[in-house]
Amino acid sequence: MAADAVSGYPLGQKRPEAVTTPSGLPLDNVTVESMRAGRLAWEDLRATPETLRRQAAVAEAVGRKALAENLERAAELAAIPSETILDVYTALRPHRSTEDELEAWAATLEDAGAPLSATFVREAAEVYARRGLLAGDRGRV
Repeated sequence: MAADAVSGYPLGQKRPEAVTTPSGLPLDNVTVESMRAGRLAWEDLRATPETLRRQAAVAEAVGRKALAENLERAAELAAIPSETILDVYTALRPHRSTEDELEAWAATLEDAGAPLSATFVREAAEVYARRGLLAGDRGRV
């Protein structure tokens, strides 16, 4: 898989049939003309979990472990509504959430099929607790 992942990179050029939109349109259909004609929705401009996982495989194969992990989390989040992602992002801002609130978001992500992202939120909560960045911690650093 590793050599195969690298030999097929960049996907859009070497394996365009492997890249589709969330609604299943082939990459060749992602054009300004298609958008103007109404054949392409804004949602079709999002990356699919499959494409992100393929990109993660390439990153892993060339030794870019951190990038591969980020792409794996992105693959999980691609299936989650944008509003939820924005809510989690807001909750992760320093002094915005308690440890219990972050745990609730982690559980929500886990229930939605995003265990890597849930782990990320839990790790952030631990770091925030150590650094005095949880809600109510101002002035107690």
